[in-house]
Amino acid sequence: MLERVAEFDEPRAEERPFATVHHGISLSDEFAWLKAKNWQEVMRDPSVLDPTIRAYLEAENAHAEAALADTVPLQDRLFAEMKGRIKEDDSTVPDHDGPHAYYVRYRQGGQHPLVCRQPRDGGAEELMLDGDALAKDLAYFALGATRHSPNHRFLAWSADTNGSEFYAMRVREIATRRDLSDIVPDVSGGVVWTHDSSAFYYVRLDPNHQPAGVFRHRIGDDAIDDVQVLKEAGTGFFMSVSEVQSGKFADLSLHDHETSESWLLDLADPTAMPRLVAAKQDNVQYDVEHHPDLLGVPTLLMRTNADGAEDFKIVTAPLDNPDRAQWRDLIPHRPGVYLLSFTVLADWLIRLEREDGLPRVVVRQLSSGEEHIIAFAEEAYSLGMEVGYEFVSNELRYGYSSMTTPSEVWDYDLKSRARVLRKRQEIPSGHDASAYVTRRVLAPTKDGETVPISILYRRDTPIDGSAPALIYGYGAYGMSMPAAFSANRLSLVDRGFVYAIAHIRGGTDKGWRWYREGKHTKKSNTFDDFIVATEFIRDQRFVAKDKIVAHGGSAGGMLMGAIANLRPDLYAGIVAEVPFVDVLNTMLDETLPLTPPEWPEWGNPIADAQAYTNIASYSPYDNVRAQDYPAMLVLAGLTDPRVTYWEPAKWVARLRRLRTNRNLLAFRTNLDAGHGGAAGRFDRLKEVALAYAFAIKVTGGSLKA
Repeated sequence: MLERVAEFDEPRAEERPFATVHHGISLSDEFAWLKAKNWQEVMRDPSVLDPTIRAYLEAENAHAEAALADTVPLQDRLFAEMKGRIKEDDSTVPDHDGPHAYYVRYRQGGQHPLVCRQPRDGGAEELMLDGDALAKDLAYFALGATRHSPNHRFLAWSADTNGSEFYAMRVREIATRRDLSDIVPDVSGGVVWTHDSSAFYYVRLDPNHQPAGVFRHRIGDDAIDDVQVLKEAGTGFFMSVSEVQSGKFADLSLHDHETSESWLLDLADPTAMPRLVAAKQDNVQYDVEHHPDLLGVPTLLMRTNADGAEDFKIVTAPLDNPDRAQWRDLIPHRPGVYLLSFTVLADWLIRLEREDGLPRVVVRQLSSGEEHIIAFAEEAYSLGMEVGYEFVSNELRYGYSSMTTPSEVWDYDLKSRARVLRKRQEIPSGHDASAYVTRRVLAPTKDGETVPISILYRRDTPIDGSAPALIYGYGAYGMSMPAAFSANRLSLVDRGFVYAIAHIRGGTDKGWRWYREGKHTKKSNTFDDFIVATEFIRDQRFVAKDKIVAHGGSAGGMLMGAIANLRPDLYAGIVAEVPFVDVLNTMLDETLPLTPPEWPEWGNPIADAQAYTNIASYSPYDNVRAQDYPAMLVLAGLTDPRVTYWEPAKWVARLRRLRTNRNLLAFRTNLDAGHGGAAGRFDRLKEVALAYAFAIKVTGGSLKA
């Protein structure tokens, strides 16, 4: 049921008394009814949503539209600006594999990728897959994994057509551009082909969106007959399938946020079954690569935190006996130097690591052990390795950008150390990097830590305590927030905003310890760090004290909910995208897609009374109280399997009931999408424009287009 309160002219969801008891504690949830009883069906078919729930969501959408109607001309202008910074006919740098070079491009005005190839040394393009054509007449379309077969005859491709992340895999004959009869439903992630191109491996999802196992699909067979080669490891683990760089094996990985286990499957044998590398051990993680002839024997190389290597190290083990007892250090652990990832080529070991918050690439020649560093000069930047298809190669491709420098793709000759710029992001409407300033500052915390903050502003913006600001944060799962270029941000910065990224605990911006200090029983550090970062840029007069907007999504949306409860006085506005705000109820429901794998991150409140108490102390929905709240924009997706739609819906309903002021509270649910919002590259810009227009509105900026 739905009622309207004339005084606020906003929707009010009906309160229905409901309570559960855990560890002798009663937990009230008057809006629990907003969780559809048939939520699994809704993920696949949004039309079956309970009409009463749909009416509430539609009423909130109508209210948001009316409340933000004065920003529509500004939204249109912001969208046009951001679209104008996109090279519409853009393409990736071709990646060589045998006789071909594979790449993705977009057509002028197109929303979705075109998957293409051409002869290795240049020549006519072959369009393998047209995303725009596939998306025609669909309300939602997201292209998932694409992978060509080793014989270059087939293309396995997947797509999600409702935002629920249940992908269907198909197989296309490249020469004819026709799909075979093969349709493999409920696929998660990528695929790995057998060497003879007769079959591929994939992860299948169960009805609760949890891994059901790794399966082998043989071309021409019905998917119902696919062979399960690895069973699920219980509801607490994710599963993934990838190919080691040597091409010899598929790596079948079982993992949560603390523990992992790998199985190798010989791709030369189309009937092979996987072989365990090392049995999983609590709190030990490892990633696997393979070298067929390292020091004269087939060898596995692993990035691991075993033996107390908190920031990770690289070990080797013989392929024929890779158990933990055989692991030997190749790159020892160095506290404070976080080893993010690595790759192995025939003659090279290349690793990406971070020290003092800045990434670098380190190259080691396997035969001599000689190392050198690929270094960069900017104060804050983003760096990533792009691993190609080929194992025998002296070429490394890496991507670089900073908050002022558009992204660049470089090919690096590992022998000569020469660099060749292969692509620089084009900004069709123009971009003068010298017109902007990027800074990296450190905010001291009460417990003796320092929180890095990356800051971007126009050179002509007065840094005197008068500028509006948007400060972004995430702080979960060990994810770092790189100081990378974003053309969209310029629409705020060009209007006098200071844009800041708070590299708070819960991420790995300062190593694995930084993550460990912001999870589970120490989760409050994440919120405190963000508040400290906000106060620092205010007190140092980077920004105006009454013009600060906070922004976060997913687990960063939980951060938004927490700071709204803790320090609503600090913020003029909060943008919470697909916010994970009903933490306690979600972690108490083991049937939800991500709950069991998330227990290592947040704690298991079902089995552990202390975990229950800890989560209850900060869960945003459970800590809404009678106080003034800042203006808020809350965005959700109806078919989102990661943060289910009812979390933000319940949160907004409770905020409307308890808050003591009348600040703008706009809640919008995309009824045709899931966690990532709109799938088309231009449609997504409209959602960014909405968030930015909200930020400008609540900080008193001009709404003129």
